[in-house]
Order: sequence, then structure tokens, then C-alpha cells
Amino acid sequence: MITSEAKYAPIYKYLLHNVFISESMQTPGNANQVILQKDGTGFKTGKRILGGSVGIFEGNKIGRTQRLENLNKEILSLTEMAKSLKQQISETQNLIVGFNQEVKDDQIKKINEELNRAQNTIIQIEHKIENYSHQTEESAKRITSLTDQLNQTKNSIADTQKLHIEMKQQMSLAFDNLQQSQQKFTSAEADYNKSNEEYNQHNIIMTRQHSRINEINNERKIRAQQIEDLNVKIIVSNKQLLETQQQLASTGNLLKTIEENLYTALQEKEQFEKNLNEKDQAFYNFRNETAEKETALNKKRKEKEQSEAQLTTIKDKLTDMKLQLASMKERLHVEFKIDLDDVLKQARQGTESIEDLNSEVEKLKKRIDNLGEVNPMAVEAYKEMKGRHDFIQEQKADLTDAKDSLMKTIEEVEATANQKFKDTFDRVKENFKNVFHALFTQDDMCDMKLVDPDNLADTTIEIYAQPKGKKPSTITQLSGGEKTLTSAAFLFAIYLIKPAPFCVLDEVDAPLDDANVGKFTNMIRRFSDNSQFIIVTHNKQTMASVDVIYGVTMQEAGVSKLVPVDFRSLN
Repeated sequence: MITSEAKYAPIYKYLLHNVFISESMQTPGNANQVILQKDGTGFKTGKRILGGSVGIFEGNKIGRTQRLENLNKEILSLTEMAKSLKQQISETQNLIVGFNQEVKDDQIKKINEELNRAQNTIIQIEHKIENYSHQTEESAKRITSLTDQLNQTKNSIADTQKLHIEMKQQMSLAFDNLQQSQQKFTSAEADYNKSNEEYNQHNIIMTRQHSRINEINNERKIRAQQIEDLNVKIIVSNKQLLETQQQLASTGNLLKTIEENLYTALQEKEQFEKNLNEKDQAFYNFRNETAEKETALNKKRKEKEQSEAQLTTIKDKLTDMKLQLASMKERLHVEFKIDLDDVLKQARQGTESIEDLNSEVEKLKKRIDNLGEVNPMAVEAYKEMKGRHDFIQEQKADLTDAKDSLMKTIEEVEATANQKFKDTFDRVKENFKNVFHALFTQDDMCDMKLVDPDNLADTTIEIYAQPKGKKPSTITQLSGGEKTLTSAAFLFAIYLIKPAPFCVLDEVDAPLDDANVGKFTNMIRRFSDNSQFIIVTHNKQTMASVDVIYGVTMQEAGVSKLVPVDFRSLN
């Protein structure tokens, strides 16, 4: 039945270690035990005594029950208020959803998809035309080179034929010499052998020339066949070029029709956007009202917590007073054999005034003082306790000063950190808008907002992006390419606060189309004056805009090779 702080536990355990409360009257089993009932009756050492108060035990229960009922009522009222606010929020959201369903987003989306497909088809056709033109130029260059090689081969054949005629003339002379040598065989055998050797050498040379002529003829046939194949390819390429031009003309007509439909749809969309902006403004106003109500609710909760803390403090003070009263009762009972309850219940006797009683008390105190010190060690004990008390007070003062100094330092650090965060946030916000407009268009809208501006240390940041033709949404509700460009704009907005010497981007352009890749590379080119960018990419358009390409190949299993290509010398 006793509640108190832990530091007072030894006191009431010492005073009430043999006191017990029973639901029914029963005789104590031990002579030192005191058994009490809630009505105040009880037994001590086998004798019945009267005392106590019912309110001592029942008062706490009644007070706690009343407080719980008040808290339950307050909780119910706050719950009903929260339910009403949630219902208003849900109704507003339903209105917004219903309005959004009225907008013809599906038609606009289909038209945009058809327009994107038409643009992609035009781009593909242009690429095919460029490829065919390139192939045609290469074919013409190859025909020219083959014609030059054929002319060189013909010149070589003519030289060989001249050499063959000269060899025939030399052979005819050799035959004449042979006839003369046969007539003079007996006298000129050595000359004959020499002539025979010369004949063999000329024969070998002639055989080699025949082989060379055959090889040249075969190569001429191969070159002629290649020329015929290239002519066939040129004819096929011209046919494909005509078909492509026809498709391009039909696609242009279709594009004009789509543009007219798109213009009509855009006019309707602008009207829908005006209505949507009005609804959005109403929604934001309602959300602000809801935030104000939530702030008021938080204040009520804080007031409730403060009330509970004050109630706990009052309970502690009441417990202290009860302990003091109990100690006073015990002291009066031990020192003067007086029961304070009995004294309070007795009627006042005598006609002495309070001044007379006070003077009598003073006289009695003086008589007690004249008796001298009862404990001869009391002064030493007092000095020891006083020294310890002074030491503890000094330590307490030091701790209090240290606490105040630390709290001031914490406040200064928090104020400085919050100010630096706010300044950096404003700079990042401005950079984000500039980079976002550079990546998208000037008509597109974006913003960065603090969810809780009053609590900069714990607030979160929301990024809003509104590309032209879309409703306001967070970055999580955009398409893949829009998310990538918005994220890149945010990263470069932070990067511009304190640029780094190196920046590594790993396949950032993967979800981007050709037009957005061009915007991305232009932005990288603008920032490359202060930093070096290392980009990991598979996009050919990104590769075409860099200064140096480093290709990693693996010609052998497990062995990588780096192949650099420097475009700066070409520029």
C-alpha cells in the first residue's frame, strides 16, 4: 500500500517491517507483529487497538480511478477529432482522384506514344539512309581501287609479254649458236656446255613467267567477280533508298496528321491543367489547415504530458509528507511516549495563549541546552558531515556549471549546423532548378521542400518535379528516364556546391533516349572544365561525345586488355 522513491525504501521498511494488512480479523502469530484492517482496527501483541483511517488506502484508488476516467475521456475526444480529420482528408483525396480520372490522360499518353514511335521510325530511317550512303561511298572507293589494281596488273602482263618476246629472240639466237656449235662439236665442247647451261636458266625463267601470267589471270577473274558483286549491291542499295524515301514521305504525312491531333489534345489538356491547378491549390490549402490542426493536437499532447509530470511531482511530495508525518509520530512516540493521533483527537485544555506556550517552549529548550552535550562525538560527526556536505555542494555546483556550459555549446552547435544546413539547402535548391531546366525545358517546373522547416535537424526533404504535360508528383512517380534526369539534376546541384576533381558515373544514360542523352552529354561537357568525368556506358552517342575511350577486351580467357582511343587530336 506504500509508494515512494527508492531512496526512502530503507526508512519505511525499518518502520513498517512488522506491520501487515489483512482482509479479515485474525490474531497475530508473532508477538512483534501488528495486523491491521482497512477500517483501522487491528491487533498488536494479542491486544486489540483502534486507529488508522479508511481514506489512507481508499483515497489513492479513488484519485487514480478519477484520473484514469479523465484521461480516457480526453483520449476519446482526441480520437474522435483524429477520425474526423482523417475523414476530411480521405474525402478530399477522393475528390482529387475523381477529378484526375476525368482528365483524358490515356488519350494524351497514346498520342505521345504514337508520336514517339513516329519520331523513332524517322530516326531509324535517317540512320539507314546514312548507312546506305556510307556503303555506297565505300563501294565506289573499292571499285576505284580495284580498277587501279587491274590497270597495274595489265601493265605487268604487257611487261611480261615483252620479256617473253625478248626471251624467244634470245632462244632463236641460242639455237643458231647451237647449230654452229654442233658443227664445231669436236673443237668447241666447252662452249656447247656453257650454252646448254644458259639455255636451262632461260627455260627456268620462262616457266616462272608463265606461272606468273596464270596467277595474274586468276586474280583478274576474282577482281572482276568482286566488281560484279559490288554493282549488284549498289543496285539493291538504290532500291532500298527509294523505298526508304517513299516510307519517309508517308511517315511525314502521318506525322502531320498526328501533330494536328496533338495540337487539339494539347488545347484540351491546357484547360484540364488549369482546373487541376485550382484543385491542387485547394488541396494544398486544406493540407495546411490539417497541419495546423495537427500542431494544435501536438500542443494538447504536450500539455497532457506536462500535467502528468506535475501530478507525479505532487504524488512524490505527498509521499514525502506522509513519511515526515510518520517519522514525527514515531519520534513523539519514542522520545515523549505521545501518540500524535490521540493528541489531535483530544480537545484543548487550559487557557494559556500561544505566546505563553512559545515562551514556555523556549524555556524548556534553554534548560535542555543547559544540560550539555549528550553525545561527546556529535561535534566531530557534525564536522565530518558538514565537510562532506560542502564537498558535495561544490561538486553539485561544478556539475551545474558544466551542464549550463555544455547546453550553451550544444545550442551554439545546433544553431550553427542548422544555419549552415539552411544556407546549403537554399544553394542546392537554386542549383537544382537551373540544372533541371537545362536537362528538361524552361517550361518544366521543379522544387525542393523541407517537410518540417521548424525542425531542421530531423526534417526530411521532398523533391517535386513537374515535366510539361504531367501533374505535380514526387520523383518516385515519374518514368524511368525522367527519374534519371531528375536524379542527375539533384546530384549535380549538390556537386556544384563543392566540385570534386574526379566524378565516376556508372551507366547513368542507360534508361535515356537519344534526345535526353544529348542533353546529358552537353551538361557533362559544361562541367568538364572544372572536373574530370569517368563514364561507364554502352551508349554510342555518349561515346561519340567524349575525349578519350578506353575499351576493355578479353582476347584470351581471364586476360583483360585495355585499348585507348584519343579523339582530342582529331578535334
